[in-house]
Amino acid sequence: MAEKKPRILQNNKDMAWSLIPLLLACVVIAAIAGQCSLRVGGPEAGQVPRIDLGATLQADADSVDFPIRRPEVPADWIPNSASRPSIPGSDSPVSTVGFVTPSGSYLGLTQSDASEEDLLRFRTDGARTEGQGVESVAGTDWVVYRGENTEPFWVADLGRSRALITGSGNQDEFLALASAVVSAPVLDPR
Repeated sequence: MAEKKPRILQNNKDMAWSLIPLLLACVVIAAIAGQCSLRVGGPEAGQVPRIDLGATLQADADSVDFPIRRPEVPADWIPNSASRPSIPGSDSPVSTVGFVTPSGSYLGLTQSDASEEDLLRFRTDGARTEGQGVESVAGTDWVVYRGENTEPFWVADLGRSRALITGSGNQDEFLALASAVVSAPVLDPR
C-alpha cells in the first residue's frame, strides 16, 4: 500500500500536473461542441437586425386609440426594434420603434396618448430628469430633458398623442428624427 505524500512535499508543481488534464479535457469538450473560437483581431460587428417599419407601425395604429405617425427617416438608417408595452399603472399603450444610424448610434421613438410626465417617467425608468430647454423643429416645440448619467429625452405634444425621442445619437440625428416625426403622416387604422 502506497503511503500518502507528506503535505510538506506537495507544491505548485503538483497542483499544475493535476490541473493540466482537467484543462485539456475542457478544451476537447468545447472543441467538440463547437462553442470555442479564437479571433486574433477581436470581435467583429455583426449585421444589424432589420424590421419592417411600415408594417410594425401599421399594426400599432390598428391596435391603439391614438394617432400613430410613420416618420420617413434617412434611407441609411436601419429600423431595428419595436415594442408595444403599456405604461404600468395607467394601461396607456406605448408604441416604440428604434433606429440604428450610420454612425452606429441608436435612436428610439416612442408614441403614446399618455401625459408628458407619465411618458417621461416610463421611458426614464423613474430616473430623475430636468428640463434643459426647448428645441423648435418645423413649428413644433420639443422639450429637452436630461438626467445625471442619462441620454437626452425630447418630448413633443402632437395633439391627441405625445412623441418622445431618446438615444445615443448626436444633435443632428435628434433633429432629423424630430423633423421626420413632425412631418410624418398619421396612419389610418384598418
